[in-house]
Amino acid sequence: MSDAPDYLSPILERKRREVERRKRHAAHARTALIRVEVPIDRGAAAVAALRRESGASLRVIAEIKRRSPSAGLLRARTRGDVAELAQAYARGGAAAVSVLCDGPGFGGSPLDVRRAANAVTLPILFKEFVLDESQIQLARLLGAHMVLLLVRALRPERLRALVDATLAHGLAPVVEAANLRELETALSTRARIVGVNARDLRTFRVDGEAASEALAIVPSDRVAVHMSGVRDAHELARVANGRADAVLIGEGLMRAEDPTRKLRELRGQ
Repeated sequence: MSDAPDYLSPILERKRREVERRKRHAAHARTALIRVEVPIDRGAAAVAALRRESGASLRVIAEIKRRSPSAGLLRARTRGDVAELAQAYARGGAAAVSVLCDGPGFGGSPLDVRRAANAVTLPILFKEFVLDESQIQLARLLGAHMVLLLVRALRPERLRALVDATLAHGLAPVVEAANLRELETALSTRARIVGVNARDLRTFRVDGEAASEALAIVPSDRVAVHMSGVRDAHELARVANGRADAVLIGEGLMRAEDPTRKLRELRGQ
């Protein structure tokens, strides 16, 4: 609909300005960061952790997300809670942890990636609006295993270049599409992990059925991820009956008083 709000465009415009500011201060940022010791083949480890073998349960990428432009505040920040949340997700059976890095829109910080990576051994997804190779370098320094790349935010040739750059840094690109046309673009890249977001990032409307239908065409040699829109065990079971190897869950866990128990309930434990 033409009168639907467009959440994504202003975020991307702000992110372009933010990336340019960071690049101007890149030398200082590199010396200020403390490297996190992680395996050299961290991208391959992430792919292996998210791939669902025949008969196995759906893998869960549990997300640390403070707020969203559409839902508002989900969970207020408290001292040390990134590590606590990551550890709670690990106890609940998560296969990986996604960390929202954008501050103004989602209440996150790139440093939250380092905090999560220091707290658990699970693969960490650097979830950010990535437009430049410098952000991939930052993700690696902070200890991430995976980097999110949005089809909708990038031209196809730029997307392929950033996928290649992510792989060159030993990380796994996670290419996110929102419909069948975008999924074709995602599959044309070298990314081994491909996701379909049930939430349209321009309008924030959710259509889980459409996401599941799109994931059905993902080849078996790729890891297929159902992203967003799963809030209860019934929805997770529906996704598990489809093509998805993994599902990303954020809001339902962040709103829960006990994220470990909530994740176990969702997983049927």
